[in-house]
Amino acid sequence: MNTGSSDGPEPQAPADNPRPVVPAIDRIQKITDRRLEVYVRSPTMGRTLPVEILLPKDLSRPRPTLYMLDGRSASNEVNNWTKHGGAVQFFADKNVNVVLTLGGPASYYTDWQHPDPVLGNNRWETFLTRELPALIDAKFGGNGSKALEGVSMGAEAAMMLAMRHPGAYRAVAAHSGCYAMGSDVGQAQARAIVSTYNGNPDNMFGDQNNPAWLAHDVMMHADELRGTALFLSAGSGMPGPFDGPGNPDSRTSVIFGGPLEAGASICTMALADRLERMQIPATVDLPKVGTHSWPYWAAELPKAWPTLAGALGVS
Repeated sequence: MNTGSSDGPEPQAPADNPRPVVPAIDRIQKITDRRLEVYVRSPTMGRTLPVEILLPKDLSRPRPTLYMLDGRSASNEVNNWTKHGGAVQFFADKNVNVVLTLGGPASYYTDWQHPDPVLGNNRWETFLTRELPALIDAKFGGNGSKALEGVSMGAEAAMMLAMRHPGAYRAVAAHSGCYAMGSDVGQAQARAIVSTYNGNPDNMFGDQNNPAWLAHDVMMHADELRGTALFLSAGSGMPGPFDGPGNPDSRTSVIFGGPLEAGASICTMALADRLERMQIPATVDLPKVGTHSWPYWAAELPKAWPTLAGALGVS
């Protein structure tokens, strides 16, 4: 069962030698005509990173790009949005480039202060915001408009990236995340996630009193999301239609995914309430059932799409 939160990471990809000097696309591997694996040389990361890209049917016109972030068990081989979330099928008729991260387990897709002996050199924020977009737009007909969508760890990461780079993204969709990295509870949760994947949390944002924790707190800096189209969702943690006997992973999704999603629901309601009090519009979906598992996140794709599509100017 891959809940996006409970599986262990794969080994960190080794650094390339020599260290890349400027960002560049190293090579492209075709999976299908419209599904590619793109290898990007990253000076910041000090290695070549793969990303997956889904192309639209119509390549004749420039188009926006949706960046999709994985959960904390992010694999070096496949993004769970394609493996479990139905992204390939869903975006087959959408006029948008879809870029899916590969790797970065328990990284929060952020810039760590120090390389980690287990989780490697994580400088994802710089890679995703400064190095990758121009390469994608130039090679694959991007028009400069971007949006983010993430699940679990990737949901908080998506909101952090948008909050820390106001105006860089037209829209964000965040599913089953928590958004108070600087609070005692939020920091403890993030530290637990990194620790359970054998990383050292101090390598991410320093010790417990380091101001970097507060600098990544979406709740504290929610005003930076003003003007960005927002979609938030989380289930209640109670078993639902995907947790029945027809699902061989239902026991895991209920026992482990239930409490995780109940916590994510509390986090999502807290952010939704803060946005409402600040008069920042957001579309919020809080189903009465649903565990922290991929069948429910796959079901959120069509619900989030109108928010993303409207902001990106596509149908």
